[in-house]
Amino acid sequence: MTNPTSQALARVKPSATMAMSAKARALKAEGRDCIALSQGEPDFDTPDNIKEAACRAIAEGKTKYTDVDGIPELKDAICGKFKRENGLEYKRSQVNVSPGGKPVIFNAFMATLNPGDEVVIPTPYWVSYPDMALLCGATPVFAETSIEDGFKLRPEVLAKAITPHTKWLVLNSPSNPSGAAYTADELRALAAVLLDFPHVMVLTDDMYEHLTYGDFEFTTIAQVEPRLYERTLTMNGVSKAYSMTGWRIGYAAGPEWLIKAMSNVMGQTTSNPCSISQWAAVEALNGTQDFIPKNKKLFQDRRDLVVSMLNQAQGIKCPTPEGAFYVYPSIAGLIGKKAPSGKVIDSDETFALELLQSECVALVHGGAFGLSPCFRISYATSNQCLEEACARIQRFCGAVS
Repeated sequence: MTNPTSQALARVKPSATMAMSAKARALKAEGRDCIALSQGEPDFDTPDNIKEAACRAIAEGKTKYTDVDGIPELKDAICGKFKRENGLEYKRSQVNVSPGGKPVIFNAFMATLNPGDEVVIPTPYWVSYPDMALLCGATPVFAETSIEDGFKLRPEVLAKAITPHTKWLVLNSPSNPSGAAYTADELRALAAVLLDFPHVMVLTDDMYEHLTYGDFEFTTIAQVEPRLYERTLTMNGVSKAYSMTGWRIGYAAGPEWLIKAMSNVMGQTTSNPCSISQWAAVEALNGTQDFIPKNKKLFQDRRDLVVSMLNQAQGIKCPTPEGAFYVYPSIAGLIGKKAPSGKVIDSDETFALELLQSECVALVHGGAFGLSPCFRISYATSNQCLEEACARIQRFCGAVS
Protein backbone atom coordinates (compact mmCIF):
# COMPACT_ATOMS: atom_id res chain seq x y z
CA MET A 1 0.00 0.00 0.00
CA THR A 2 1.30 3.46 -0.90
CA ASN A 3 1.58 6.14 1.77
CA PRO A 4 -1.98 7.46 2.17
CA THR A 5 -1.07 10.96 3.41
CA SER A 6 -3.00 13.91 2.02
CA GLN A 7 -2.03 16.22 -0.81
CA ALA A 8 -2.15 19.10 1.69
CA LEU A 9 0.49 17.45 3.88
CA ALA A 10 2.70 16.87 0.85
CA ARG A 11 2.89 20.66 0.39
CA VAL A 12 4.71 21.22 3.69
CA LYS A 13 8.01 20.16 5.22
CA PRO A 14 9.05 19.37 8.81
CA SER A 15 10.23 22.24 11.02
CA ALA A 16 13.97 22.81 10.53
CA THR A 17 14.33 24.11 14.09
CA MET A 18 12.81 20.92 15.49
CA ALA A 19 14.99 18.80 13.17
CA MET A 20 18.23 20.46 14.29
CA SER A 21 17.22 20.17 17.95
CA ALA A 22 16.62 16.45 17.39
CA LYS A 23 20.11 16.07 15.85
CA ALA A 24 21.61 17.79 18.89
CA ARG A 25 19.73 15.48 21.26
CA ALA A 26 20.97 12.45 19.31
CA LEU A 27 24.59 13.59 19.66
CA LYS A 28 24.09 14.18 23.38
CA ALA A 29 22.69 10.66 23.67
CA GLU A 30 25.96 9.41 22.14
CA GLY A 31 27.81 11.13 24.97
CA ARG A 32 29.05 14.17 23.03
CA ASP A 33 29.15 17.60 24.67
CA CYS A 34 26.64 19.27 22.37
CA ILE A 35 25.44 22.86 22.76
CA ALA A 36 22.00 23.43 21.21
CA LEU A 37 21.25 27.01 20.18
CA SER A 38 18.50 26.01 17.79
CA GLN A 39 15.28 26.33 19.78
CA GLY A 40 13.57 29.57 20.79
CA GLU A 41 12.66 29.02 24.41
CA PRO A 42 13.55 31.18 27.44
CA ASP A 43 15.71 29.36 29.96
CA PHE A 44 13.98 31.16 32.85
CA ASP A 45 11.34 29.38 34.92
CA THR A 46 7.71 30.51 34.90
CA PRO A 47 7.32 33.14 37.68
CA ASP A 48 5.96 31.87 40.99
CA ASN A 49 2.83 34.04 41.02
CA ILE A 50 1.75 32.49 37.72
CA LYS A 51 2.42 28.94 38.89
CA GLU A 52 0.49 29.66 42.10
CA ALA A 53 -2.49 30.91 40.08
CA ALA A 54 -2.49 27.63 38.17
CA CYS A 55 -2.41 25.64 41.42
CA ARG A 56 -5.36 27.66 42.75
CA ALA A 57 -7.30 26.94 39.59
CA ILE A 58 -6.73 23.21 40.09
CA ALA A 59 -7.68 23.39 43.79
CA GLU A 60 -10.85 25.32 42.93
CA GLY A 61 -11.90 22.76 40.34
CA LYS A 62 -11.43 25.00 37.30
CA THR A 63 -10.57 21.96 35.23
CA LYS A 64 -13.61 21.65 32.95
CA TYR A 65 -14.26 22.67 29.37
CA THR A 66 -14.38 26.43 28.85
CA ASP A 67 -15.73 28.65 26.10
CA VAL A 68 -14.09 27.51 22.87
CA ASP A 69 -11.94 30.61 22.37
CA GLY A 70 -11.21 31.61 25.95
CA ILE A 71 -12.70 32.36 29.36
CA PRO A 72 -14.21 35.82 29.85
CA GLU A 73 -11.69 36.66 32.58
CA LEU A 74 -8.76 36.06 30.24
CA LYS A 75 -10.40 37.99 27.42
CA ASP A 76 -10.85 40.91 29.81
CA ALA A 77 -7.18 40.68 30.81
CA ILE A 78 -6.18 40.70 27.14
CA CYS A 79 -8.38 43.73 26.43
CA GLY A 80 -6.75 45.46 29.39
CA LYS A 81 -3.28 44.60 28.11
CA PHE A 82 -3.96 45.96 24.63
CA LYS A 83 -5.40 49.22 26.03
CA ARG A 84 -2.67 49.67 28.65
CA GLU A 85 0.35 48.80 26.54
CA ASN A 86 -0.70 49.47 22.95
CA GLY A 87 -3.49 52.06 23.13
CA LEU A 88 -5.86 49.67 21.33
CA GLU A 89 -9.50 49.27 22.36
CA TYR A 90 -11.10 45.82 21.99
CA LYS A 91 -14.20 44.05 23.31
CA ARG A 92 -14.41 40.41 24.40
CA SER A 93 -16.06 39.57 21.09
CA GLN A 94 -12.92 40.79 19.29
CA VAL A 95 -10.54 38.51 21.22
CA ASN A 96 -9.43 34.96 20.50
CA VAL A 97 -7.48 32.71 22.88
CA SER A 98 -5.89 29.60 21.33
CA PRO A 99 -3.67 26.74 22.57
CA GLY A 100 -0.49 28.53 21.52
CA GLY A 101 0.56 31.16 19.01
CA LYS A 102 0.70 28.75 16.05
CA PRO A 103 -3.02 27.89 16.28
CA VAL A 104 -3.90 31.60 16.29
CA ILE A 105 -2.21 32.03 12.92
CA PHE A 106 -3.39 28.70 11.50
CA ASN A 107 -7.01 29.33 12.55
CA ALA A 108 -6.95 32.80 10.98
CA PHE A 109 -5.58 31.36 7.74
CA MET A 110 -7.99 28.42 7.75
CA ALA A 111 -10.90 30.78 8.29
CA THR A 112 -10.00 33.11 5.40
CA LEU A 113 -7.80 31.49 2.76
CA ASN A 114 -8.92 29.79 -0.44
CA PRO A 115 -6.97 28.18 -3.30
CA GLY A 116 -5.48 30.97 -5.39
CA ASP A 117 -5.10 33.38 -2.48
CA GLU A 118 -1.66 34.73 -1.64
CA VAL A 119 0.06 35.54 1.64
CA VAL A 120 2.93 38.04 1.56
CA ILE A 121 5.70 36.97 3.94
CA PRO A 122 8.92 38.98 4.37
CA THR A 123 12.16 36.98 4.40
CA PRO A 124 13.72 35.83 6.63
CA TYR A 125 10.54 34.39 8.12
CA TRP A 126 9.53 32.17 11.00
CA VAL A 127 9.55 28.68 9.51
CA SER A 128 5.84 27.99 10.07
CA TYR A 129 4.30 30.94 8.21
CA PRO A 130 4.63 29.64 4.63
CA ASP A 131 3.74 26.07 5.52
CA MET A 132 0.57 27.13 7.29
CA ALA A 133 -0.45 29.11 4.21
CA LEU A 134 0.29 26.08 2.03
CA LEU A 135 -1.74 23.77 4.29
CA CYS A 136 -4.69 26.12 3.78
CA GLY A 137 -4.33 25.96 -0.01
CA ALA A 138 -2.84 29.42 -0.47
CA THR A 139 0.45 30.52 -2.02
CA PRO A 140 3.17 32.20 0.05
CA VAL A 141 4.75 35.18 -1.73
CA PHE A 142 8.15 36.10 -0.34
CA ALA A 143 9.19 39.73 -0.02
CA GLU A 144 12.94 39.77 0.44
CA THR A 145 14.78 41.95 2.93
CA SER A 146 18.54 42.38 3.28
CA ILE A 147 21.16 42.64 5.98
CA GLU A 148 21.86 46.17 4.72
CA ASP A 149 18.25 47.16 5.53
CA GLY A 150 18.41 45.50 8.94
CA PHE A 151 16.22 42.63 7.66
CA LYS A 152 13.22 44.99 7.50
CA LEU A 153 10.69 45.14 4.68
CA ARG A 154 10.95 48.22 2.49
CA PRO A 155 7.68 49.89 1.35
CA GLU A 156 8.52 49.58 -2.34
CA VAL A 157 9.22 45.85 -1.96
CA LEU A 158 5.88 45.39 -0.21
CA ALA A 159 4.03 47.28 -2.95
CA LYS A 160 5.63 45.09 -5.62
CA ALA A 161 4.68 41.87 -3.78
CA ILE A 162 0.96 42.70 -3.51
CA THR A 163 -1.37 41.44 -6.24
CA PRO A 164 -5.16 41.25 -6.62
CA HIS A 165 -4.87 37.77 -5.06
CA THR A 166 -3.15 38.92 -1.87
CA LYS A 167 -5.22 38.12 1.22
CA TRP A 168 -2.70 38.67 4.05
CA LEU A 169 0.55 40.41 4.88
CA VAL A 170 2.40 38.81 7.81
CA LEU A 171 4.53 41.14 9.93
CA ASN A 172 6.67 39.84 12.80
CA SER A 173 8.29 42.45 15.04
CA PRO A 174 10.61 41.80 16.82
CA SER A 175 11.38 39.06 14.34
CA ASN A 176 12.09 35.41 14.63
CA PRO A 177 14.71 34.70 13.20
CA SER A 178 16.48 38.06 12.79
CA GLY A 179 15.52 39.96 15.94
CA ALA A 180 14.74 42.99 13.74
CA ALA A 181 12.01 45.30 15.04
CA TYR A 182 10.18 48.08 13.19
CA THR A 183 10.10 51.63 14.51
CA ALA A 184 6.84 53.57 14.48
CA ASP A 185 8.01 55.52 11.41
CA GLU A 186 8.92 52.31 9.57
CA LEU A 187 5.47 50.88 10.32
CA ARG A 188 3.80 54.09 9.10
CA ALA A 189 5.67 53.78 5.80
CA LEU A 190 4.39 50.21 5.35
CA ALA A 191 0.90 51.28 6.41
CA ALA A 192 0.90 53.97 3.73
CA VAL A 193 1.34 51.23 1.13
CA LEU A 194 -1.38 49.06 2.67
CA LEU A 195 -3.89 51.91 2.59
CA ASP A 196 -3.66 51.75 -1.20
CA PHE A 197 -4.64 48.05 -1.14
CA PRO A 198 -7.85 47.75 0.92
CA HIS A 199 -8.26 44.05 0.10
CA VAL A 200 -5.12 43.10 2.08
CA MET A 201 -5.41 42.09 5.73
CA VAL A 202 -2.50 42.33 8.17
CA LEU A 203 -1.46 39.67 10.64
CA THR A 204 1.05 41.19 13.03
CA ASP A 205 2.89 38.69 15.20
CA ASP A 206 4.00 40.59 18.30
CA MET A 207 5.05 37.57 20.36
CA TYR A 208 8.39 39.19 21.30
CA GLU A 209 6.91 42.60 22.13
CA HIS A 210 8.40 42.79 25.63
CA LEU A 211 11.89 41.76 24.51
CA THR A 212 13.33 44.91 22.93
CA TYR A 213 16.62 46.47 23.95
CA GLY A 214 18.29 49.79 24.55
CA ASP A 215 16.02 52.75 23.88
CA PHE A 216 13.95 50.98 21.24
CA GLU A 217 10.22 51.66 21.73
CA PHE A 218 7.83 48.92 20.58
CA THR A 219 4.75 49.82 18.53
CA THR A 220 2.31 47.74 16.51
CA ILE A 221 0.80 48.66 13.15
CA ALA A 222 -2.85 49.18 14.20
CA GLN A 223 -1.54 51.50 16.90
CA VAL A 224 0.41 53.76 14.53
CA GLU A 225 -2.21 53.68 11.73
CA PRO A 226 -5.78 53.47 13.12
CA ARG A 227 -7.21 53.21 9.59
CA LEU A 228 -5.85 49.66 9.48
CA TYR A 229 -7.59 48.66 12.74
CA GLU A 230 -10.54 46.92 11.04
CA ARG A 231 -8.33 44.70 8.90
CA THR A 232 -5.55 43.88 11.35
CA LEU A 233 -5.24 40.78 13.52
CA THR A 234 -2.85 41.69 16.34
CA MET A 235 -1.37 38.50 17.77
CA ASN A 236 0.59 37.93 20.96
CA GLY A 237 0.98 35.38 23.75
CA VAL A 238 2.50 34.59 27.11
CA SER A 239 5.17 32.12 26.01
CA LYS A 240 8.24 34.33 25.59
CA ALA A 241 8.04 37.28 28.00
CA TYR A 242 6.45 35.18 30.76
CA SER A 243 8.51 31.99 30.18
CA MET A 244 5.34 29.98 29.57
CA THR A 245 6.18 28.08 26.37
CA GLY A 246 4.76 24.77 27.62
CA TRP A 247 1.54 26.32 28.91
CA ARG A 248 0.37 26.86 25.30
CA ILE A 249 -1.55 30.12 25.38
CA GLY A 250 -1.61 32.48 22.41
CA TYR A 251 -4.10 35.25 21.79
CA ALA A 252 -5.16 37.81 19.23
CA ALA A 253 -7.58 40.67 18.73
CA GLY A 254 -9.20 41.82 15.52
CA PRO A 255 -12.50 42.35 13.70
CA GLU A 256 -15.47 40.49 15.16
CA TRP A 257 -16.26 38.57 11.97
CA LEU A 258 -12.73 37.14 11.88
CA ILE A 259 -12.70 36.23 15.58
CA LYS A 260 -16.03 34.43 15.17
CA ALA A 261 -14.72 32.55 12.13
CA MET A 262 -11.59 31.50 14.02
CA SER A 263 -13.76 30.26 16.89
CA ASN A 264 -15.73 28.15 14.41
CA VAL A 265 -12.48 26.52 13.27
CA MET A 266 -11.50 25.82 16.87
CA GLY A 267 -14.90 24.33 17.60
CA GLN A 268 -14.18 21.53 15.11
CA THR A 269 -10.47 21.09 15.85
CA THR A 270 -8.85 21.82 19.20
CA SER A 271 -11.81 23.25 21.11
CA ASN A 272 -10.74 25.32 24.13
CA PRO A 273 -7.19 25.93 25.38
CA CYS A 274 -6.26 24.26 28.67
CA SER A 275 -8.43 25.74 31.43
CA ILE A 276 -5.59 25.79 33.97
CA SER A 277 -3.25 27.54 31.54
CA GLN A 278 -5.90 30.17 30.89
CA TRP A 279 -6.14 31.05 34.59
CA ALA A 280 -2.35 31.18 34.77
CA ALA A 281 -2.38 33.59 31.80
CA VAL A 282 -4.89 35.83 33.60
CA GLU A 283 -2.35 36.22 36.39
CA ALA A 284 0.48 36.71 33.90
CA LEU A 285 -1.26 39.66 32.25
CA ASN A 286 -2.86 41.17 35.37
CA GLY A 287 -0.16 40.40 37.95
CA THR A 288 3.24 41.89 38.59
CA GLN A 289 5.43 42.64 35.58
CA ASP A 290 8.53 43.33 37.67
CA PHE A 291 10.51 40.37 36.32
CA ILE A 292 10.25 41.48 32.67
CA PRO A 293 12.83 44.33 32.87
CA LYS A 294 15.23 42.04 34.77
CA ASN A 295 14.94 39.31 32.13
CA LYS A 296 15.32 41.88 29.35
CA LYS A 297 18.60 43.07 30.85
CA LEU A 298 19.93 39.50 30.95
CA PHE A 299 18.88 38.92 27.34
CA GLN A 300 20.45 42.20 26.22
CA ASP A 301 23.75 41.25 27.87
CA ARG A 302 23.62 37.88 26.11
CA ARG A 303 22.86 39.54 22.78
CA ASP A 304 25.84 41.85 23.15
CA LEU A 305 28.11 38.93 24.07
CA VAL A 306 27.05 36.84 21.07
CA VAL A 307 27.21 39.71 18.56
CA SER A 308 30.68 40.66 19.75
CA MET A 309 32.08 37.12 19.64
CA LEU A 310 30.54 36.22 16.28
CA ASN A 311 31.88 39.38 14.67
CA GLN A 312 35.34 38.21 15.74
CA ALA A 313 34.89 34.95 13.80
CA GLN A 314 36.44 34.69 10.34
CA GLY A 315 33.91 35.13 7.53
CA ILE A 316 30.92 36.03 9.76
CA LYS A 317 29.08 39.36 9.82
CA CYS A 318 26.55 39.68 12.65
CA PRO A 319 24.25 42.72 12.90
CA THR A 320 22.91 43.83 16.29
CA PRO A 321 19.18 43.05 16.50
CA GLU A 322 16.65 45.31 18.24
CA GLY A 323 14.76 42.55 20.02
CA ALA A 324 13.72 38.91 20.56
CA PHE A 325 16.50 36.48 21.53
CA TYR A 326 18.02 35.62 18.16
CA VAL A 327 20.88 36.75 15.97
CA TYR A 328 20.98 36.14 12.22
CA PRO A 329 24.56 36.44 10.98
CA SER A 330 25.72 36.24 7.37
CA ILE A 331 28.33 33.65 6.36
CA ALA A 332 28.82 35.05 2.85
CA GLY A 333 32.54 35.24 3.64
CA LEU A 334 32.71 31.45 4.10
CA ILE A 335 30.82 30.24 1.04
CA GLY A 336 33.07 28.34 -1.38
CA LYS A 337 35.72 27.62 1.23
CA LYS A 338 36.57 24.27 2.78
CA ALA A 339 35.46 23.12 6.23
CA PRO A 340 38.01 21.39 8.50
CA SER A 341 36.69 18.06 7.15
CA GLY A 342 37.69 19.10 3.64
CA LYS A 343 34.09 19.51 2.46
CA VAL A 344 33.29 22.65 0.51
CA ILE A 345 30.86 24.98 2.32
CA ASP A 346 28.47 25.48 -0.59
CA SER A 347 25.46 26.60 1.50
CA ASP A 348 24.47 27.67 4.98
CA GLU A 349 22.97 24.22 5.51
CA THR A 350 26.36 22.63 4.84
CA PHE A 351 27.92 25.12 7.25
CA ALA A 352 25.43 24.18 9.99
CA LEU A 353 25.92 20.43 9.50
CA GLU A 354 29.72 20.68 9.38
CA LEU A 355 29.74 22.85 12.51
CA LEU A 356 27.52 20.33 14.29
CA GLN A 357 29.77 17.40 13.42
CA SER A 358 33.04 19.22 14.04
CA GLU A 359 32.28 21.33 17.12
CA CYS A 360 28.94 19.96 18.34
CA VAL A 361 27.14 23.31 18.18
CA ALA A 362 23.57 23.15 16.87
CA LEU A 363 22.11 26.14 15.07
CA VAL A 364 19.61 26.54 12.23
CA HIS A 365 20.68 27.33 8.68
CA GLY A 366 19.27 30.41 6.98
CA GLY A 367 17.71 28.51 4.10
CA ALA A 368 15.07 27.25 6.53
CA PHE A 369 14.01 30.88 7.06
CA GLY A 370 14.06 31.80 3.40
CA LEU A 371 17.17 33.98 3.32
CA SER A 372 20.72 32.69 2.74
CA PRO A 373 23.62 32.48 3.37
CA CYS A 374 22.93 33.03 7.07
CA PHE A 375 22.20 31.12 10.25
CA ARG A 376 20.10 31.67 13.35
CA ILE A 377 21.29 31.38 16.93
CA SER A 378 18.97 31.52 19.91
CA TYR A 379 20.76 33.15 22.84
CA ALA A 380 18.10 32.08 25.34
CA THR A 381 20.61 30.16 27.40
CA SER A 382 23.36 30.84 29.93
CA ASN A 383 26.34 33.12 29.31
CA GLN A 384 28.63 30.16 29.96
CA CYS A 385 27.01 28.11 27.18
CA LEU A 386 27.01 31.06 24.81
CA GLU A 387 30.68 31.85 25.42
CA GLU A 388 31.68 28.23 24.84
CA ALA A 389 29.47 27.91 21.73
CA CYS A 390 30.81 31.12 20.19
CA ALA A 391 34.38 30.07 20.97
CA ARG A 392 33.73 26.81 19.12
CA ILE A 393 32.27 28.72 16.16
CA GLN A 394 35.35 30.97 16.13
CA ARG A 395 37.58 27.90 16.15
CA PHE A 396 35.61 26.24 13.33
CA CYS A 397 35.67 29.37 11.18
CA GLY A 398 39.37 29.86 11.88
CA ALA A 399 40.03 26.40 10.48
CA VAL A 400 38.09 27.06 7.27
CA SER A 401 40.41 27.46 4.31
